[in-house]
Amino acid sequence: MERNLMKGNEALAEAAIRAGCKCFFGYPITPQTELAAYMAKRMHKAGGVFLQAESEIAAINMVLGAASTGVRAMTSSSSPGVSLKSEGVSYIAGSDLPAVIINVQRGGPGLGGIQPSQADYWQATKALGHGDFQLLVYAPASVQEMVDYVVKAFDRADKYRMPAMILADGLLGQMMEPVSFPEINPDAYDKSGWAANGHKNAREHHIINSLYLKPDELEKSIVDRFKRYEIIKETETEAELYLTEDCDILLCAFGATARVVKSAVNSAREQGIKAGLFRPKTLWPFPVKEINEAAKSAKKLLSVEMNMGQMVDDIKLAINCSKPVEFYGRTGGVIPTPAEVLEEIKKLGGTL
Repeated sequence: MERNLMKGNEALAEAAIRAGCKCFFGYPITPQTELAAYMAKRMHKAGGVFLQAESEIAAINMVLGAASTGVRAMTSSSSPGVSLKSEGVSYIAGSDLPAVIINVQRGGPGLGGIQPSQADYWQATKALGHGDFQLLVYAPASVQEMVDYVVKAFDRADKYRMPAMILADGLLGQMMEPVSFPEINPDAYDKSGWAANGHKNAREHHIINSLYLKPDELEKSIVDRFKRYEIIKETETEAELYLTEDCDILLCAFGATARVVKSAVNSAREQGIKAGLFRPKTLWPFPVKEINEAAKSAKKLLSVEMNMGQMVDDIKLAINCSKPVEFYGRTGGVIPTPAEVLEEIKKLGGTL
């Protein structure tokens, strides 16, 4: 399979086009602007539509409109821009529409900074919009995984009729690595039963709607949606387990930070400390079965993140608080180093 050296943001865009994305609506913001710029150059050549909207709010509502017709639609942004899109994401979820949202995270809160961050974990997994809903959240750790997961995001969004997010960060977006593009079937799922794409008197009207004025009807729609979520929790979790079979200290990290942590784990092993790595690839649903498998022999767990510890509670809940969970992180756009993480491992190793 042919491999190409590509920047993360551009690889995301190319993967989306090859996955059958026909409509891209966005608004420029660092550090994801190259993604939109790439789409501006390529979409019309691939038979799609690129439109730079007048705002992030306009962009996400354009995604809602396009998705309602059954075409694959996507938007991308970075942290403050995703916040502006949150109302539209809730409408998409409430309308049971498939769509893909890219968040190449930057430091926050507020305007923050343009350096890499993972401080949108809570937003993505707990509260990307109002109401009772979830969205699939994928956390790639390499440019190749950026490609693979944007393809999977479109596929699973179609399968479950729900929004999916790629939660990347500025480090992955700006990084260049060799990638290959998988064979893709963008028409795997039949949307003829619900898409509002013209009926020519051949079928009943399809109404795309998230408004229910009768409480019992709204409750039923939400309960039905959550039954789907239970299926997703059972079948769609993914994680990497690295040197976990005999580990005393289990490190937990996602996305780009996991690359740093893996280096620290290797160094710890060289110094005789039994460290291992659990890396969730799906942040929602969180890989509960996988972390319990990884933590079987561990005496302590250490979550390493580019934030102030947003994944810690999910780790504790997943293992039923059965073992101590410590935290080490850098925030504001500061990237932890392997040496820093190794020092934290040594501290924990000295207390076993």
